[in-house]
Amino acid sequence: MTTQPKPTRVVLVTGPSGAGRSTAINVLEDLGFEAIDNIPLRMIPRLFDGDPLSHPLALGIDVRNRDFSLARLLELHTDLACQTDGNATLLYLDCRPDILLRRYSETRRRHPLAPGETPEIGIAREIELLRPVESRADILIDTSHLSPHDLKAELHGWFADASSQRLSVSMQSFSFKRGIPHGVDIVFDCRFLSNPHWEPGLRDKTGLDEEVHSFVASDTRLVPFVDRIGDMLAFLLPEVDREGKTHVSVAIGCTGGQHRSVVVTERVARTLAEQGWRVSIDHKELARRGLAPTGGAAVLGLGGTGE
Repeated sequence: MTTQPKPTRVVLVTGPSGAGRSTAINVLEDLGFEAIDNIPLRMIPRLFDGDPLSHPLALGIDVRNRDFSLARLLELHTDLACQTDGNATLLYLDCRPDILLRRYSETRRRHPLAPGETPEIGIAREIELLRPVESRADILIDTSHLSPHDLKAELHGWFADASSQRLSVSMQSFSFKRGIPHGVDIVFDCRFLSNPHWEPGLRDKTGLDEEVHSFVASDTRLVPFVDRIGDMLAFLLPEVDREGKTHVSVAIGCTGGQHRSVVVTERVARTLAEQGWRVSIDHKELARRGLAPTGGAAVLGLGGTGE
C-alpha cells in the first residue's frame, strides 16, 4: 500500500506594517520553514504544483503585495486549509496604533497606504482594512510590548518542531483590568484566591518570587483549583490534538496580573510540560512592566524547565 505524503504546513504571516512581519518571517526560516516575503497572492497556488514540498512554508503577506486584496487573501486561506487538510495557519501580528506610529517615527519611513500623508493616517487605514483578517486569524500575537527577542521566543513556542505536529500550548497570565488577551481559547479567573497585593512586603514582588508563591500556596483553595484546571486540560488537549489543531492558548487572569495569575500559570504550565506537552509561558503584565525575566516567554518541553 502506498503511503500518502504528509500535507505541507503553511503559515501565512500578515498584520499592520511595522508590527514585526519581517522579524517573524526570519524566525520561521530559522525554524526550518521555506520563507518567502511579499509574494504576489496569485503565485502562491503555483507553489503546490508538482511534487510535494519537502519543507513547511512561511509566506509574508501585507498591503504592499502588488495584487493584494482582502477577499483574495481570505479566499487563499480557505483554499490552503482545504488543500493541506487543515494545516494552514493564518498568523496575525497586531500592534497598538501609537506604538506603530512611534516605530514609523524612528525609521522615518512613509506608510504604504499614505505615501503623501502622515503615517498616522496610513496606520488607521491599514488597521481598518485588515480587521476581517484579524478576526479570521488562527494565531494572534500583539507585538506592542515585544522586543524582537521576545517575539522570537513567542514564535518558538508556537512553531518549534513544526514537523512533529505535536500540539503546542501557550499559557498566559494577564490582568483583568486590561481585558482578556486577544486570540485566547480558554480563560480561567483566579481572583478568588488570597491577594498578596494587600501585604506590604509582597506588593512590589511578583508571582515568580518565592515569598509570593508561598503566600498564594497557603490558600487551601489553590491546589484544588490547579488540580481541576489540570483535569480539564488533561481531557481537552488530547481531543484538540486529535482534531488536528496545532496550538491552543490558555489565559489565567487576576486583578493586576502580577501575583496570583502568575503563580497559577507557572504551576499549570509545568504540570502540562511534565505530561509531555510543549508549553510556552508569557506573563503579559510582567512583560508590560518590565518585570519578566530577560529573554521573554519561557518555552517548556517534555519534562523540561524553561526560564
